[in-house]
Amino acid sequence: RSQYVPVKGDHVIGIVTARAGDVFRLDVGGSEQAALSYLAFEGATKRNRPNVQVGDLIYGQFLVANKDMEPEMVCIDSSGRSSGMGVIGQDGFLFKVSLGLIRKLLAPKCEIIQELSQLYPFELVLGMNGRIWVKAKTVQQTLIIVNILEACEYMTAEQRKQALAKLSGN
Repeated sequence: RSQYVPVKGDHVIGIVTARAGDVFRLDVGGSEQAALSYLAFEGATKRNRPNVQVGDLIYGQFLVANKDMEPEMVCIDSSGRSSGMGVIGQDGFLFKVSLGLIRKLLAPKCEIIQELSQLYPFELVLGMNGRIWVKAKTVQQTLIIVNILEACEYMTAEQRKQALAKLSGN
């Protein structure tokens, strides 16, 4: 498993490990932790701070990522909107896949995601750092999605279609 190297603009899933003053520290799966200011959330002000706890999962993007500075994340786009970034719900399932598989899943019109979404509804957050968060209606459905996504690493498209057909009872 290759270690993730932060890249400016990459969207990743980080885990809050500490809070120091106005800055949260996040494990992003790289060699060092990333910093996230409490002001880097939509609508955040000195008075109105985001509710972020140690252990929370955060979906955000790198504002700063180079070898001379500590990586810095934000949860807002250039116009100050969250655009789907921020604290991720507690009750999903977080797991890790290879960076190669993540790139495949993030490609526009990814067949794997399209086929899975025909099984049943689920929420999915994909981090360029190889982390995936998924949540379906039940724990069982969530784990089925997790298992298929993990197996996609080793299955051909044909094998995957067969596995999905079995699950959907066709």
